Amino acid sequence: MPDRDLPRKAAARTARLAALPLGYAGRSALGLGRRLGGAPAETVLTDIQQRTAEQLFRTLGELKGGAMKFGQALSVLEAALPEEVAGPYREQLTRLQDAAPPMPTQTVRDQIEGALGPGWRDQLVWLDGGPTAAASIGQVHKGTWHDGRDVAVKVQYPGAGDALMGDLRQIARLGRTIAPLVPGVDLKPLIQEMQDRAVDELDYELEAEAQRAFARAFAGDPEIVVPDVVAVGGTVIVTEWLESPASLAQVIRDGTQEERDHYGELFVRFLFAGPSRTGMLHADPHPGNFRVLPAADGSPGRLGILDYGAVARLESDGLPEAMGRLIRVASESDREGLVEGLRAEGFIKDRTKIDPDLLLDYLSPFVEPTQVERFRFSREWMRSQFNRINNPREPSYTVAMKLNLPPSYLLIHRTWLGGIGVLSQLEAEAPFRAILTEFLPGFASA
Repeated sequence: MPDRDLPRKAAARTARLAALPLGYAGRSALGLGRRLGGAPAETVLTDIQQRTAEQLFRTLGELKGGAMKFGQALSVLEAALPEEVAGPYREQLTRLQDAAPPMPTQTVRDQIEGALGPGWRDQLVWLDGGPTAAASIGQVHKGTWHDGRDVAVKVQYPGAGDALMGDLRQIARLGRTIAPLVPGVDLKPLIQEMQDRAVDELDYELEAEAQRAFARAFAGDPEIVVPDVVAVGGTVIVTEWLESPASLAQVIRDGTQEERDHYGELFVRFLFAGPSRTGMLHADPHPGNFRVLPAADGSPGRLGILDYGAVARLESDGLPEAMGRLIRVASESDREGLVEGLRAEGFIKDRTKIDPDLLLDYLSPFVEPTQVERFRFSREWMRSQFNRINNPREPSYTVAMKLNLPPSYLLIHRTWLGGIGVLSQLEAEAPFRAILTEFLPGFASA
């Protein structure tokens, strides 16, 4: 049985994280011995990866905090990993998108009393004994509010702040040794950004403010549902309950093609419509945050969106106009215009020289979906793109060394990349160009 309490002592958490690369090394040595004994190399490699995946994501899930958040971020990029790596990992990766061990019932009640006060039972008249969902820094219980509404009660784990920051510092130190487990993923900027955003995600008052804004903006929308906030205090946030049979993680696992295409399109629409309506970007596109709401006859229906802890408050009250303009320029293969525009926005430093053809090639994962009426995302496409721009033997690899990502684009870039990863996991077809034309400033008018 896994430890039901959130491990908070730095030494204990550090030891469990530090054991990950040691376990990988030990299994690799064992694998070498088996190969010397005559076992086929492919069998040994798959076995090592499978056992390593199980240890990695079991540990990350049980530790919660920054460890689980790191694992969830990697799970969004699963579609980009080579099939021989992604295959053994897939079950563990997708399981992590939706689950983690619960904390004790009494701990939950103590957290609620500390946040909502000793009279909390007068407001929250019924509370489920076990969690309905778990995340990196908290878990969700179903309850009934005093006015009869079903509500979701998200309770932060005790010590979540210390655990989150401690995990991310430790993972940053272990980045080089964890890297072999996820080849092709640049872990350093991913971890750095998590550290930068961690404080915001621990602030439930800030999260409630964002969720209320999204709920107002999407009230009455025929396709998107955002539960409103009922109450918030300290380490507890209470929202309207969203009745849903499954998340996008389940659709990824066993959804029909109709469901994949339908919910994939709504997923894209929400990511781009949110900034235009609220001035904020929902910046945590892992599948567990997106819930499917089938129509009465069981056919694909609306998409519900949860968790507003990771939100980018955009400087221009929407996505930058230059972003849409430059994507349009790239889609039209205007090489000189693209270099000039990226230089003006700070993506290319003044004295940096860059090959325009290689630059276009490097940006193709973001541009290709905009060049046709409907684009079919797939794991195969994502892997080919990812391998081309992350393989040192490919010419376009050198472009990454020369590009600079301005701070104002950091979360936008990660969200876009994560969104493409989810669409590729879904194997969804979507009218990507039409959605960008409708919602991305500068794209239609460039």
